[in-house]
Amino acid sequence: MKTFSATPADIDKKWIIIDAEGVVLGRLASIVAMRLRGKHKATFTPSMDMGDNVIVINADKIQLTGKKRTDERFYWHTGHPGGIKSRTMGQILEGDHPERVVTKAVQRMLPGGKLSRKQMTNLRVYAGAEHPHEAQNPEVLDVKSMNKKNTRSA
Repeated sequence: MKTFSATPADIDKKWIIIDAEGVVLGRLASIVAMRLRGKHKATFTPSMDMGDNVIVINADKIQLTGKKRTDERFYWHTGHPGGIKSRTMGQILEGDHPERVVTKAVQRMLPGGKLSRKQMTNLRVYAGAEHPHEAQNPEVLDVKSMNKKNTRSA
């Protein structure tokens, strides 16, 4: 038996669409990260970009468990004295770019490095239900039906 190591000719990428409405953020992010890396495939090779192209729609309707919507804060510094700023997760989700919450959650579940940054280019997140990728004929991945814990009613 020899260990299989994929080459660029062996890679078969698909397009997958996931509806995030009512899905818990962390569970969605872990599934998307696994799909982006390609760990769901039997031919997974850690040093190659084996993952699929993932489209996430309805990112503004994502659910959070506990009090994360009001208590979890994100901090940044402007670089000026006394310039520390913060926002809650709820403020970000109700703001102009709610898709950033999903993008950052997925990014933080991938290992750091050049390959992960390349794999993040295969992720497309949209706040609404419309997306411009109909020509790629994406397959629907129903995250809600995978496990009953993946969903949470408002």
